[in-house]
Amino acid sequence: MFLDGEDWSRRFAGITHEAWRLETLPQYLVPQEAEEFSVFREGRSLTPYLASAYTERVSRQRAEGKRNGRVHIVTRPLSDYLRFEFSRYYGVHVQAGDNIRILDVTNRPNPLEGVQDFWMFDQTEVVLMNYEADGTQINRELLEGDISPFIEYQRTAIAESVSFEEYVNGGHPV
Repeated sequence: MFLDGEDWSRRFAGITHEAWRLETLPQYLVPQEAEEFSVFREGRSLTPYLASAYTERVSRQRAEGKRNGRVHIVTRPLSDYLRFEFSRYYGVHVQAGDNIRILDVTNRPNPLEGVQDFWMFDQTEVVLMNYEADGTQINRELLEGDISPFIEYQRTAIAESVSFEEYVNGGHPV
């Protein structure tokens, strides 16, 4: 089953404990970000990003004792898109309560090689995020079947990664 619109939004609104994401790509082509990404790549100043519906939801859910998190697998040098995402969004998302972690596989084997992007909700439901090679989203597909491998992927990703703050404060350029 493919998810869009209300079916997709309901996943986030309905969490009881946690919404968690694995990001594996160096670039996501998001139409809503195209103009800002272009400005960033040209080296021009961007209007400060302070909040969004996403950060408001994360902050509200955090206050309710719910967790939002993600691990992004990266290699250096970071792509233009990752530098944009890190400098534009991740700091604000962390302040809102998003537990963002970075798994840098530049000089080591990727412990999650071949695992695709996904969202997991309350460790009971997995949505596969299907993308073209360039980062254009194809669709979101509700996994039908055993989610236990995805719980293990999450465990591995968290164990092998560092917090976003530790990553950027550890001398890795953004």
